Amino acid sequence: MKQPDTTAPLNVIARSPFNVYYEGPAQVLSAVNRVGPFDILSGHADFFSVLRPGEIVIETKDGIEPVSFMINNGIITVRDNEVLLFVDM
Repeated sequence: MKQPDTTAPLNVIARSPFNVYYEGPAQVLSAVNRVGPFDILSGHADFFSVLRPGEIVIETKDGIEPVSFMINNGIITVRDNEVLLFVDM
């Protein structure tokens, strides 16, 4: 079984049908699903979830202001440090 790479940054694409909120490397992505708040970090297991309304926070680098935006709904997938976030569909 392949071990997750916890040293590589996440590569995040966060978009809606008419807007790209963020595209690039990140350290942490925070969101909310039916179970509650969660974080995605480098090396996260493969993951798929339906998101609840709330704030998405993407921490890009230490000392730089995080990217944050509100959503009404969305889905997220994580595989091999690739995070795809589709919101407000």
